Amino acid sequence: MQFKAGESADSHGLKGTETFSIDMQGGNLKVGQDIEVTTNTGKKFLVTCRLDTEPEIEYLKNGGILQYVLRKLK
Repeated sequence: MQFKAGESADSHGLKGTETFSIDMQGGNLKVGQDIEVTTNTGKKFLVTCRLDTEPEIEYLKNGGILQYVLRKLK
């Protein structure tokens, strides 16, 4: 994930001690899509998903590239 242009941890008032909840869109991710992040302090902001290709999305859904390749071998 990447902050939007002109945004940063500082601009969102993040201190580094927060925990984050990330809305993964029910697994229906798309290349470069916006994702909402919510902190345990209630702050919400949008970030850009840095899954830049369809294969990267499939790797994530399968738990990583190794698991993806192993499943394809079966």
